This record gives sequence, structure tokens and C-alpha cells, in this order.
Amino acid sequence: MKNPPSYAIASVDHALRLAVMLQVEGPLGVSDAAERLGVARSTAHRLLSMLAYRDFAVQRSDRRYAVGPVLAVGHSSDRSRTAHLRAAAMPWLAALMEEVQESANVQVLTGEHCRFVGAVECRQALRVGDREGMAFPAHKVSGGKVLLAELSTAELSALYSAERFADRPEELPNVASLRQELSWVRRRGYAINIEGAEKGVVGIGRPLRLGAERAEAAVCVSLPTVRFDDERVRVILGALTRAAVGIEADFVAQRPGGLSAPADA
Repeated sequence: MKNPPSYAIASVDHALRLAVMLQVEGPLGVSDAAERLGVARSTAHRLLSMLAYRDFAVQRSDRRYAVGPVLAVGHSSDRSRTAHLRAAAMPWLAALMEEVQESANVQVLTGEHCRFVGAVECRQALRVGDREGMAFPAHKVSGGKVLLAELSTAELSALYSAERFADRPEELPNVASLRQELSWVRRRGYAINIEGAEKGVVGIGRPLRLGAERAEAAVCVSLPTVRFDDERVRVILGALTRAAVGIEADFVAQRPGGLSAPADA
């Protein structure tokens, strides 16, 4: 039998209970959550809003909350591979950030979402913040576009079928336009996303193959739109290529605790 810790924090416990309810029982409204937890409706609303902010929940068109992309990808059968990817990537993300003076991250595809599994935030006053652990619609971020471009026509059709989005049709992208954009990504080997997920933010990403023919992740740089121009793209793409080579080599080397660090890190 589990005993609650002596330092239990009620708000944390309430948030975790809500997350479990969403994952096990399905959507619920603010009033339902308040009743289940025995708290005020305003408290339940704040808890659900925070879960939505961190992608543990999403608010549907009927204003009820449903399980979010973080919980939806929480059953990955290869968590150790993701953990190893993060360990291999972090030194190179730090070096990438120093080289371009912009925030850097690694993303993986989980269904129709892209999850940030490692990130290093730059130190500029105006910067893109740390998104580690968060998930965004894959077609709205650079890493997601890179990874969607690796899918076959049949896989992409299945991923963005009307049936999968039957209860949330407003989230289904224009598949014909998406195919055209992904064709551009395949030809060039990188993706650029301008304010797709967040206003004022640009993402540039390229694939990580990790010893496999198909890319399993993407390494990306995020920057404010005010610092985005053709010259910055050229510089960032060169830095991304160097980081990708290093991450891929360290991942494949499988030397836990002894991954080689970038020379200038």
C-alpha cells in the first residue's frame, strides 16, 4: 500500500489525478473535474489550463478537456532510445546554440505531433524559450515537417485521414497543401517553418538518421522572426549539418557516459 509523502503538495496531486482521469476515462469538463477533486470550479479551471499549457491536455471545441499529446505519446515502446538520443544530442545542441546564438532543440515524431525531447535556450534578451517536453502539431513545426517528409504517401494519408480527425475536424490540415510543402522539404533536405506554431517564431530543421535509412528525429534551431533572413538561413543550415553529424555519430557509437563532445563545446 502506498502512503502519501509527508510533504505532499495538494495542487500537484490534483493535477496528476486529473491527468490520469483524462488518460483512463476520457474527456471531462471543468465542473466534472471540480466535483471529482472536491475543489472550486475556478481551481479546476486553473489546473486544467496548466495541463493544457504543458500539452498534457487539450481543450476541445465543446470546451471539455481531453488527453493531450504528451500523455498520448507516454506509452512509447522505445523510451530508452529516446533517452539515449537526448544524451547524445545535448552537448551538440549546446555547441549549436553557441555557434548561431539561437535556441536549439531535438524533436521526434509521435503520431501527428512532434515532441521536443531536448533543448538548449540561447541567452539573447529576445529569444525563443525552452520547449523541452512540449508537443506541437507536426505540420506546424520545422522538425515535424522534416519527419513527415520521410513518410510514404500511404502513411501520410493514414496519419491525416478524416476518420482520425472526426471529433476534431478543425485540426485537420489541408493535406494537398501539406504534400506540396513536404515535397519541397524532401528535395532540399531541410524545413523552414515561419510562425506555423507560434507567432513571431521561425524554426529551421534537418533530419537525424541515427543509423537508419529513415530519419527518426530532427535537429532544429528556433529564432525570432526579426532575426530571420536569407543569410541567417545559410549560416544556421551549416551549423545544423555539423550538429547532425555529431549527434548521429555519438548515438550510433553507443558509448553511455563516454559520448564524444564537440571540440568547441
